[in-house]
Amino acid sequence: MFGFEVTHTEGHARRGILRTAHGVVETPVFMPVGTRGAVKAITHRDLDDLGARIILGNTYHLHLRPGDDLIARAGGLHRFIGWQRPILTDSGGYQVFSLAQMRKVTEDGVQFRSHLDGALCALTPEKATDIQAQLGSDIAMVLDECVSTAEDRRPASDLRRRDPGSTDVGPRTSDVERAMARSARWARRCRTRFLQLQHERVEGVIVTNGGQAQFGIIQGGTDPALRTESVERTVEIGFEAYAIGGLSVGEPVDVMYDVVEHTAPRLPADRPRYLMGTGMPDDLVESVARGVDMFDCVLPTRNARNGQLLTRHGALVIKNAQYAEDPLPPDPDCGCYTCRHFSRAYLRHLFTAGEMTGATLLTVHNLYFYLDLMRRIREALSFGSFGKLRQEFHQAFSRR
Repeated sequence: MFGFEVTHTEGHARRGILRTAHGVVETPVFMPVGTRGAVKAITHRDLDDLGARIILGNTYHLHLRPGDDLIARAGGLHRFIGWQRPILTDSGGYQVFSLAQMRKVTEDGVQFRSHLDGALCALTPEKATDIQAQLGSDIAMVLDECVSTAEDRRPASDLRRRDPGSTDVGPRTSDVERAMARSARWARRCRTRFLQLQHERVEGVIVTNGGQAQFGIIQGGTDPALRTESVERTVEIGFEAYAIGGLSVGEPVDVMYDVVEHTAPRLPADRPRYLMGTGMPDDLVESVARGVDMFDCVLPTRNARNGQLLTRHGALVIKNAQYAEDPLPPDPDCGCYTCRHFSRAYLRHLFTAGEMTGATLLTVHNLYFYLDLMRRIREALSFGSFGKLRQEFHQAFSRR
């Protein structure tokens, strides 16, 4: 059921069609994040009206509550949450590794303490695959080990190269290299389990979506050689598609762009390329220019709940006193429901009064802005004018 076709190109930028068990998605695409089975502060009806065609769920959170067994008995995540369009689930690895003091990583997997009640839990490549099979997402991610490049403070002279198949990382191997090599070994175990679940019954696992696809994840920090090695080892395993992980974890923006520019062209051209967890609107534009097809990030929804609106001219912080009597819409050029009906003054009132409606209206705007940006990029790629859009976007948008 899974397929991908590139329909237009301009430089490295691509427009395509992604086919899944629950529908077709046009790319480049931004996926709103619905961590616990819901995109915060907004309904599925609103998401549909905004043009969202695929959302993201989180394996870690859904496993802990309400539980993937419960969701499987309900018929899978689509039926449980009432969303019949495509869903991508991450493996939960990033959330587990962000626990820092509450987890222990071994070759077998990771042990961690639940952030809910402190209970001891374990996540292995096989378990992450099983959980996502029970959730029944259209795209399942492999379990990987993500480390911040800031954690690797050893001088280059202390690092050594290893045999790629070795499990002995040794004390002189960098944190980033160790995580890349382990991620590749875990990816193979995830794929083996995924194929097993497709062809035979496994006790205790209810497969709720027979058309599920599995994506491998490229790691390697900011080291081009490690990224190249990760691509080679992961592509050799053979997944439906591939993601670039381990970015937006503290590295400078220009470094992130360099890593994407190095990595994306090395991935198979006939498969979608997914940049995980990024980011600001200009990051999306620049990553599309470097060959990326899929994006997700909590930024538009989280920033909305914190009072920040993202517009074509940059960020607008609605709680600022200067908007207390401002009759203008947040963005006069925007066609979203929020900008068509409400003033900055009213939205500031809702935010400062703590009204839930304020978070909803700001979320509607931010998601519209992101989804409309991707629509305009797709349209520009169809007409060969992406370069012009890219230039005009940067002339108008400011991070300040």
